[in-house]
Amino acid sequence: MKLIFSLLILFGILFFVSQKVWSQKRYSTFEIEAPQLKTSKKIWVYLPKDYAKQTRNYPVIYMHDAQNLFDAKTSYAGEWKVDETLDSLKMNVIVIGIEHGNEKRLEELTPFKHDKHGGGNADAYLDFIVTTLKPHVDKTYRTKTKAKHTTIFGSSLGGLVSYYAVLMYPEIFGKAGVFSPSFWYTNDIYALTEKTEKINAKLYFLCGDRESEDMVSDFTKMTTLVEKRICKKSNLKQIIIRGGKHNEKLWRENFGNAVRWMF
Repeated sequence: MKLIFSLLILFGILFFVSQKVWSQKRYSTFEIEAPQLKTSKKIWVYLPKDYAKQTRNYPVIYMHDAQNLFDAKTSYAGEWKVDETLDSLKMNVIVIGIEHGNEKRLEELTPFKHDKHGGGNADAYLDFIVTTLKPHVDKTYRTKTKAKHTTIFGSSLGGLVSYYAVLMYPEIFGKAGVFSPSFWYTNDIYALTEKTEKINAKLYFLCGDRESEDMVSDFTKMTTLVEKRICKKSNLKQIIIRGGKHNEKLWRENFGNAVRWMF
C-alpha cells in the first residue's frame, strides 16, 4: 500500500513538473515606438532553443498579426503554434512577430486604397519595419542581416503585404511566405507585379480551395505573373490545399512545410 501511495505521489510530482515545463513560454515581448504609424508596437520574439548556448547568428522571419502566432489566449480564432512548430523542427531561426494595430490593421496591411474599405498605409508600416524595427532587432539579437536571410511572412492581408514588401524592398527581404493573400483588395498589386521585370526572391504561395469564391482564381492569376518574372523557377512554390478554409488551422498546419522549404 505504501509503495502504491509513493508511486502516486511521484507520478503527481512528475506530472506537475512536465506541465510546468510544457507551459513555459518560448517567446518574449517588448515595446517599440513606431513614429511612422504615430503609435507604439508590441513585438513578440521567438529565439531558437540553443540561442543562449551558441555564438552563431541566425536568419530572421518577420511575421504580422503577432497576437495569433504564439498564444491562443491572445488570438482571434486560434493560434499558429509558431514556437511549437519551430521547436519540433529544430529550426535555427529567429521570429519577430509584429502585433497588428487592431482597428488600424486594415490600414497597416494594405498597400493601396480600396474605394469601399479605404486603407492603403502599408508603406508607412513597412517603413517602420525596415528603418526602425529591423535595425533594433539586428542590434539586439545575433542576426544574419542580408536579404537572403530575411523573410517576411503573413496570411490574408498579411500575405498581401508580405508579397508587396518583397517587390518594394528586394534589398531587405529575400524571402516571403504568402498565405491566403488578399489580392482581391485592389488590382494595383497585379499592375505593380507587371511593372516588375525581375523578382529575385524565394516565394512560398499557399491558399485553400474553400476560402472564398475568388481566392483560387486571384491566387492563380498572381502566381502566373510571378512565374514569368522570378529569376529562378526553383524559388517559387505554389500550393492549393484541397478543402482548405480561410483560418488559422490552414496556416498552422502548413507553416512548418513552408519554413522547411524556405530554409
